[in-house]
Formats: sequence, structure tokens, C-alpha cells
Amino acid sequence: MKIYTKTGDQGTTSLLGGKRVPKGHLKIDAYGTVDELNAFIGLLRDQEVNTSREAVLKEIQDRLFTIGATLATEYGKQNIKRPDLHESDLELLEKEIDQMDSKLPPLKNFILPGGHTAVSFCHVARTVCRRTERCVIDLMEIEPVDEIIVKYLNRLSDYLFVLGRLMAIELGVEEVTWKPRH
Repeated sequence: MKIYTKTGDQGTTSLLGGKRVPKGHLKIDAYGTVDELNAFIGLLRDQEVNTSREAVLKEIQDRLFTIGATLATEYGKQNIKRPDLHESDLELLEKEIDQMDSKLPPLKNFILPGGHTAVSFCHVARTVCRRTERCVIDLMEIEPVDEIIVKYLNRLSDYLFVLGRLMAIELGVEEVTWKPRH
């Protein structure tokens, strides 16, 4: 199988189902941003501090591939075989958030991204997750999208926020808090 097909040379690409759309289409932006998020989750998984969380982060990457496949499917083509997202996927994130949160001091200030490169990677992943969520919500303006996708992305950004806080503690760095000037 060749990597290059030349079929996109005119600025279009195929959805699962065969329909060709411009590469700037909201669907392409949505699943392309999911792909970007997945790459950042891979970067997080590669951080030594996350060795114990490798399996969870890989599971998140797998779920993001599922979301990407769903978003890449031509609307109305229900006969395309692909995996689905389930409530248990949300529950896994919630369980992980609760476990991590139980190890953290109460949040009293807004947290500024930074303090350690690995923590910064986590905050970048969180902001890309939020952008992904916005792209999916924009897509919902032109076609239906299963609500569980938005719920998953929303929960994932919460997971990434809590993960960043826990990583800072595990790395022995102080959280950088926002102290507004008055």
C-alpha cells in the first residue's frame, strides 16, 4: 500500500462512506484536531512521570481513534463498520479523575501552565482537547454528532487538568498559580 495516493492534491479528501469534501470542511477540522490531540496524548504517555498511567493514556488514545473514525464517517452512512464510544469510557475517565484528585490539595487559585516541561505538555494537551471540543460543537451546527463525543472530550479536558496537577506534585515542582494584580 502506497502512502501517497495523490487523490488529495486538489484540496479534497474522502470521508468514510466515499463522499469527497474540501480539506477545510468542518468534519475534517474536527477529526484532524482529534488526531492532533491524540499526538499530544502520545507525548504525555511518553513522559517518564506517566509510566504508571501508560495503559490509561493508551486507552484514551484508542478512544480518540474511535471518535476520529466516527467524525470521519459520512453523515447518514450507518452501515460503515467502526467502533463506538460507551458510557463506560466516560466512567473510566471519571474514576481516574477521582483517584488523582484524592491525592491533590484543594484548588484555591487558577493554575498557570508551566513549572516543568512534562506538566506543560499536559496543559498543551488540555487546551488542544478544549479546541477539539469546540470544533465538534461547531460541526454539530451543520450535522448531528453523538452527544457522548462532546461529553467524552469535556471529561477528558478535566482529566488532563487534574493529571497536570498530579504530575507537578509527582515531579516535585510547585504549581504556578495566577495571582491577579489589583
